[in-house]
Amino acid sequence: MLAANPNSSFHSPLSRFKSSTSKKFRVFSQISPVNGIRPSKIFHLASILSPNAVLRTPRTRKRRTRSSRGSRNLCNQFAIGACLAAEPDIQSDEAPQQPFAPYSIKIPVGDRHILVETGHMGRQASGAVTVTDGETVIYTTVCLADVPSEPSDFFPLSVHYQERFSAAGRTSGGFFKREGKTKDHEVLICRLIDRPLRPTMLKGFYHETQILSWVLSYDGLHPPDSLAVTAAGIAVALSEVPNSKVIAGVRIGLIGDKFVVNPTNKEMEGSKLDLLLAGTDSAIMMIEGYCDFLPEEKLLQAVEVGQNAVRDICKEVESLVKKCGKQKMLEAIKLPPPELYKHVEEIAGDELVEALQIKNKIPRRKALSSLEAKVLSILTEEGFVSKMGAALTAETLPDLLEDEEEDEEVVVDGEVDEGDVHIKPVPKKSTPLLFSDVDVKLVFKEVSSKFLRRRIVEGGKRSDGRTPEELRSITSRCGLLPRAHGSALFTRGETQSLAVATLGDKQMAQRIDNLVDEDEFKRFYLQYTFPPSSVGEVGRAGAPSRREIGHGTLAERALEPILPSEDDFPYTIRVESTITESNGSSSMASVCGGCLALQDAGVPVKCSIAGIAMGMVLDTKEFGGDGTPLILSDITGGEDASGDMDFKVAGNDDGVTAFQMDIKVGGITLPVMRQALLQAREGRKRILAITSYADLSPITSLVLFDANVYQLLHYGSDENRDVKMLSSSCEETLKICSIIHVMKVKPDKVNLIIGSGGKKVKITAKDLSSLEKSKAIISNLTMVPTVVISYSAFSIRNCEIKSIAPYGVFVEISPGREGLCHISELSANWLAKAEDAVKVGDRIDVKLIEINEKGQLRLSRRALLPEPNPEKPSANPIKASAELPEDKSLDVDVQTPAKSEPAEPITLVEDKFVKRLVSSGKDTPETDKSRPKKSTSKPVINVSGNSENPVINGEAKIG
Repeated sequence: MLAANPNSSFHSPLSRFKSSTSKKFRVFSQISPVNGIRPSKIFHLASILSPNAVLRTPRTRKRRTRSSRGSRNLCNQFAIGACLAAEPDIQSDEAPQQPFAPYSIKIPVGDRHILVETGHMGRQASGAVTVTDGETVIYTTVCLADVPSEPSDFFPLSVHYQERFSAAGRTSGGFFKREGKTKDHEVLICRLIDRPLRPTMLKGFYHETQILSWVLSYDGLHPPDSLAVTAAGIAVALSEVPNSKVIAGVRIGLIGDKFVVNPTNKEMEGSKLDLLLAGTDSAIMMIEGYCDFLPEEKLLQAVEVGQNAVRDICKEVESLVKKCGKQKMLEAIKLPPPELYKHVEEIAGDELVEALQIKNKIPRRKALSSLEAKVLSILTEEGFVSKMGAALTAETLPDLLEDEEEDEEVVVDGEVDEGDVHIKPVPKKSTPLLFSDVDVKLVFKEVSSKFLRRRIVEGGKRSDGRTPEELRSITSRCGLLPRAHGSALFTRGETQSLAVATLGDKQMAQRIDNLVDEDEFKRFYLQYTFPPSSVGEVGRAGAPSRREIGHGTLAERALEPILPSEDDFPYTIRVESTITESNGSSSMASVCGGCLALQDAGVPVKCSIAGIAMGMVLDTKEFGGDGTPLILSDITGGEDASGDMDFKVAGNDDGVTAFQMDIKVGGITLPVMRQALLQAREGRKRILAITSYADLSPITSLVLFDANVYQLLHYGSDENRDVKMLSSSCEETLKICSIIHVMKVKPDKVNLIIGSGGKKVKITAKDLSSLEKSKAIISNLTMVPTVVISYSAFSIRNCEIKSIAPYGVFVEISPGREGLCHISELSANWLAKAEDAVKVGDRIDVKLIEINEKGQLRLSRRALLPEPNPEKPSANPIKASAELPEDKSLDVDVQTPAKSEPAEPITLVEDKFVKRLVSSGKDTPETDKSRPKKSTSKPVINVSGNSENPVINGEAKIG
């Protein structure tokens, strides 16, 4: 650990900025406060630094005594010290002093250090720090209300995280330039900060607490999320908020075979793991991460590396807290009376046990609510008299009366009885006890949780009758929405997810406005919705909550590894998961339902995955166990609320794709996490045995899908666990889904379609006929004709003249495809200008005679005209022949292949183009001997109305 004060050689980025921009301050800071400096120099320098300084130079010089000179020198030393302490202004004697001086430390993290500073900014907040990694700076504050709020079972903590666009030297790309609504990824980081901190807050502290975090500088290399978790943990530790442990967070990447702590963004591009871990010096509080089917053992190794890094950070922070931390407000903690727990157990004991044994959620919830109302009425209105206290009074009173009757003596007035003093007992009525509503509700919830945990540990049965490792019944149904591209209804116990998959083109992709000045688009996104009707309640409906955003991202990242690449499947994919019923583990139900919906939409996923939520009872010794933590598979909502852990894991038999763990207690250790991961893997295997498809072969094109992919499956080991699947035809998807066709186009031809650049064109159409029309248009625009050597030639008829130049005319041989017919090729006779023979809009017949290196076409009209002065015209055309007669030699005026085999002609798509046979040299009338001899071999272009193009792997090859 490296410590620095404001006058040392080590300064913060902010102090370095001041030092580099204020030359006056830099010169003055080099002066030492010694008695040898004359007062006039001191006041002169002070006036330079601060014009409003209270120090002034005396106008008159008076003779002073030795004592006055000594006091003056003392004042001079004090003035110099005050000037040096200010950054850069001078602070007067009357100015209020700050509670602690600025302080900075360097903490080693991975292969570099992070800089932690406090006391420089936000000095009126209860706790404020700036944490720097590279050139990424996070500023975090903690404040709390002066007056406590109404007690509740939920700690009043709010977290807000914001990324300022100015941190990266840019502004928002939208209409509103000021940062406003919290973005989704900012919400996710707020949750990363909140989840590990909340369990460390002490019970009974009801002052509203707020954590604010800003990204002030971002270098694009060091991510701010893990840094924000550490900054929040340090700020809370320095503040007055009472908490049990210091929290820190790190990111772990797997690059090659090496685990890297806090990797850079560039390093994360090649990482197989993205793990964010937060904890204390002795336990893990929260993990969240995503990977590409990483085995459980590898994941545990990554967690161990992260825990060691967090432990080192926490130890350094604890030393900082001892020097700069504020006193905790322990006196503000108010807990319910200890005797209230016994009273609630006495009133609700037997009825509470019976209510917790009800299997269905709604009846159980109503029974518990009714019982809670009864307990509230007794302890807050009627008053409670303990049965134990009343029994003790009833048993003791008769005995005392009987003893008095036997030993009764009469004492005469004036005499003193020095023996036993006999006092006649007077029966006392027990006073009813009354408690506050809030305390009774808090205690009733804790007692209910205690009874539930005891039932699981002692009886080995949960509320719905399952064992700790047993799963709930599972059913799923696909293709239930006729107009949706893909749909699935996944039901697990009383939790149900309706997942809908929609396919579209790139315009449907989600655009992300981030700090980096680059457009980022998501081609796959999952949106999770949790309406209040899913739990039978009335509540707010509108914009997604933070919980909905977090659960949706977890399910989205779990499904990403199974999606095909954009080259193999060029669709934008949207999955909506609407929770229609909820009793725990709805995010993992979204993973299972989303996977089924993707397959129902015809997405060629790599494999099937499933998700499961794990719970835990940490201290089993309290309930008669051996002290070993008890892991629960597929937890319900009540077990989540009353348990000590919520560990969600998604993946397949080979490994994990996503995971998220929240701890309700002081943290867990690696052995406990290993047990939970292994038990989660067994649970996933059972789910996949139910929902996986027997015949899921890779699909390379949307039009090649099997008509009946889904089959009726049964889970053999348990007759009660069967999945009912409906046959779904992917051919139906073609009728309602947008169709995308990828065509390879020469780079120099793309500008004819979409502008400059690119090599591929994606065509999106609502149906197959529209796709074929668009495909034909692009084929015509980018068509590159091929010169074919043969003894006959085909003409291109009825071609329109588009423009006229001094050297010739430009003729359109197909829509958007033009060639040059030189003025010498327009007519058999000499022309002074092209307008003498043709005009714009005329239609003529031409023949392709050459294609130059740039792909430009050279056309000829003269080649189709009869030669002048014919001696014996012939009206009999000959058929095209691909073979060279034995008595003829090949003599052509175009580039000829090495062999005389004809090249493959190009196919164009326009019905108005027809074939026309032109007579070869054999029957052509003799020409003027003064003209060069024409070749008997004619170039041929084959133009037909057939629009068929070879399609390879979903891409049409043109030209």
